[in-house]
Amino acid sequence: MFEDAVERHTPGYTTRMTVQIAVKLPDELLEAVDRLVASDRFASRSEIVRAGLQRMVAENAAQTIDRAFAEGFTRHPDSDEDIRRTTRLAIESIEDEPWEKWW
Repeated sequence: MFEDAVERHTPGYTTRMTVQIAVKLPDELLEAVDRLVASDRFASRSEIVRAGLQRMVAENAAQTIDRAFAEGFTRHPDSDEDIRRTTRLAIESIEDEPWEKWW
């Protein structure tokens, strides 16, 4: 995921080191960030930016997987027989389960 970033590091840096970047923020957003730090939800502005970027990267990865999954089903949809077989197997597995009353 971060292979390209490693290539841009200063020679001698390992993949575990960090790189400082400058980010411009509107006043309102910076004030909100500072309130989060003041409330002890985050230790620093950097931690907030890092957490936000990690979340965006993770969400993008999940969306990419979701799109690929949906495209796969669009190209190769389940047939009626697939759906009947899956339904039958699901019902059988539920019926075979040794259900115990928990109440």
